[in-house]
Order: sequence, then structure tokens, then C-alpha cells
Amino acid sequence: MDVHAARSPAMTDVARLAGVSHQTVSRVLNDHPNVREQTRLRVRAAIAELGYRPNRAARALVTGRSQLIGIVAQNSTLYGPASLLAAFEQAAAEAGFAVSVGSVGRLDRESIAGAVERHLDQRVAGLVVIAPVKSADDALEGMPAGVPLVTIDGDPQRSHTLVTVDQAAGARAATRHLLAAGHRTVWHISGPPEWYDAAWRIEGWRAALHEAGAEVPPLVNADWSAASGYDAGRMLARMPEVTAVFAANDHQALGLLRAFSEHGRRVPHDVSVIGFDDVPEAAFFIPPLTTVRPSFDAVAQAGLDLLLAQITDPATPPNRVVIAPSLVERASVAPPA
Repeated sequence: MDVHAARSPAMTDVARLAGVSHQTVSRVLNDHPNVREQTRLRVRAAIAELGYRPNRAARALVTGRSQLIGIVAQNSTLYGPASLLAAFEQAAAEAGFAVSVGSVGRLDRESIAGAVERHLDQRVAGLVVIAPVKSADDALEGMPAGVPLVTIDGDPQRSHTLVTVDQAAGARAATRHLLAAGHRTVWHISGPPEWYDAAWRIEGWRAALHEAGAEVPPLVNADWSAASGYDAGRMLARMPEVTAVFAANDHQALGLLRAFSEHGRRVPHDVSVIGFDDVPEAAFFIPPLTTVRPSFDAVAQAGLDLLLAQITDPATPPNRVVIAPSLVERASVAPPA
């Protein structure tokens, strides 16, 4: 039967094609655990073959919740937060959920509370707060009870459900890689101090130097921009003792590479550089940039899984998932001259 010719496919069509009951299709759509895996696959195959799309409004009436997830995020064009948001939207869509993004100018109590209220007015099934800065802590303390909530990139010391990248481990890997290349120490250009990412990257950098018995140079403070990396690089380029630099993100590293080039310091012949984030352009820097890659897809999927667990069972206890980053080796690191 060609169900597309007369009307859109219905759940009964899926049940008939899969050879199961209407209730079984409903359980598969709602990720009910009491469905055999073979049956679940058969139902999914029937859904794909028919092009069936669940009626979200009807499902909201049956399950008592919507298929909408509210996200609170700072209005930012920075690569990390923007990539994380895009990855979460994709993961949510694959799980059958739509996403409503509440962008705020500042991650403070008033801004976050306002965005949360707007989401609750939309009857969202759950909330995700991307909170990479310390100013968000106060707002997270005042979140309404009983609402499924996951924080991404918040304070890893807090007790609420959280997903984050192991920033310190990424910084240790970068620093150790430079030390293993033969450099006596590694300089670090940091991100803004109010960002947890920046603070933990500093911790990882220092820990790796202490573990190796290497001298810890003065920290070079900056923001996340290429311009700040360039300014830091102009200073470091005048210091012949600087042979290895770990930049807190790839945009800083881009500015750093330009500053070294302008001052006749060749990378990696005279000085080695490592960044963080693995932006798509990093492989095309001159030279191609060695960097630390956080898996934004893995963070988004873990965050979604934790949120759906709370939506399914409100008694789910707080949980914390830490995603390990990986070092991507390219051509910007070499032994010291």
C-alpha cells in the first residue's frame, strides 16, 4: 500500500508494516526500556521506510510533556560555545526533540532567570544551561525545582548534573607534548580568568610542568581573540628563551604565529606552538597547528542523554560526565634549535 499517495503515514501504518501493536510503536517512540532490541530495530526500519513523523502535539498530550528542550547560552560567536550549541541541536533533532535557544548578553542571575522563565512559558520538557563562566553560579543556585536540568561547561565541583570537557587533561597533554619534544619549559597564554575553561587549562599546564620538574614561567594573560594572541606574541618574540608556547585556544595561536613571523621567529624551527579547540582552519595555518580537540559532539550527546534520563525519571540522581579531549599533532611542534 502506498500510504504517501493518499495521506501522511500514521502510527497504525508503522505497526502494520513492522508486525507489532500500536502500543509497541508508541513504546519505541518514547524510548521505553521494555522493548526487545530486535523489535525496536524493526519498528525503526518501518518508520524510516514510511517516512513517519510523530505528531509532537499529540505526544505531549499523552506523555504530559512537550518535545521541546530549552537552552540558555550566552550570545557569542566564539568557536567553542557556538560549536557546542550546534552539536546539541543536531543531537536533539536526531532524538526527536526541537530546541529553543534563549541567548543572553551576560551569564548572570538576572539574565539566566529571565531566559529560564521564557522557556518555562513554552512548557519545555527540560533545560540545558551552557555556563562556562563563574558569574553563572549564582543563577544556577536559583533554578526552579522539579525541572530537568543539565549544565554544560559549568563548575565541575558542583553537585548538579553536568557535562564538561577535561580541560586540565587537555592542557597537560599539550604541555607534556612540548616537553617531550625537548623544550626545557613551556610558556602559556591564558584565556579570561572568569572562564572555567581558562582556569582549568592553567591548572593542567602548571601540573604538567611541576610533574616534569620544569620551571613555571610567568603566565601571559589574554582573552580568546587572535588580537590578544598577537599582542602576547609580540612580547614573547623578543625573548630568545621562549622556545615553546601553549595557547589557550587556536585563535590566540593564530595571532601568535603572525607575531612570531613578523619578528623573524620561525615556527617550529625557533619556537613551537600548540593551541586548543581544533578549529576547522587549524590544519591550514602556516604551519598547520598542533592543537587539543575537545569532542563537542560527545559533550552534546552526553548532555542530551542525561537530560532525557531526567525527563523519563524525575528521580534520577545528579550525575557528572567528563569528556576526555585528544591531542591532534601537526607541524607546529619540533625539538628546540
